[in-house]
Amino acid sequence: MANESKKGLNTNSNSYTIIYSIILVVVVAFLLAFVFQALKARQDANVALDKKKQILYSLNIRGLGDEAAAAKYKEVVISDDIIADNGEVKASEAKDNESNGFKLGSADYKNGQLALFTCKVDGKTKYVVPVYGMGLWGPISGYVALDDDCQTVFGAYFNHDSETAGLGAEIKDSKEWQEKFIGKKLFDGDDSTIALSVEKNVSNPATQVDAVTGATLTSNGVRDMLKEGLGKYIAFFKAKK
Repeated sequence: MANESKKGLNTNSNSYTIIYSIILVVVVAFLLAFVFQALKARQDANVALDKKKQILYSLNIRGLGDEAAAAKYKEVVISDDIIADNGEVKASEAKDNESNGFKLGSADYKNGQLALFTCKVDGKTKYVVPVYGMGLWGPISGYVALDDDCQTVFGAYFNHDSETAGLGAEIKDSKEWQEKFIGKKLFDGDDSTIALSVEKNVSNPATQVDAVTGATLTSNGVRDMLKEGLGKYIAFFKAKK
């Protein structure tokens, strides 16, 4: 009687390679999904904290640690509202001041959902509005804080995804450049057009800020961002005059 040879798993076969690869991909995908879900709450908290710090920067409140910044935001931001292009308040009075306008992003902004942060700094009312635009290499954004007359800049902070270090990145990295916006006016006689601007050659110091040296396209992006972004709030600004 002939001996029957026992057949084991053929690790050199194509089917083995395919099955092994599929199992490996499924296991890795499961592990990545698990890690993502496990870290999501912390990631969301970090994103929210960074947003709070940017809003505080626009109010000229800087240099705070994480816990101090979170506490300061809660102290100075008294409401985060959602308003429409016509200036009508659509949502307000959230207890934590990070449930309405705070949750909005650039996509909501493009769809006419505008965030508005009402703040108290040294007992005086300030309004903070977000703005979004495009720089040389990618998206740029910022927050502009206004006095209660909605005509005068109290402070500004700008951010970017990927601008050139030492040039376009100065819109984020240079506190000195951001401080040039303090005291500038939104309008120049005509309250239907935003006059606040960034220009290579300043002709009206009351409404214009010097462009970042060597970063013309990024500076132009900030200029366009201010005119378009702040322009969306003109109805609200007029109502507060």
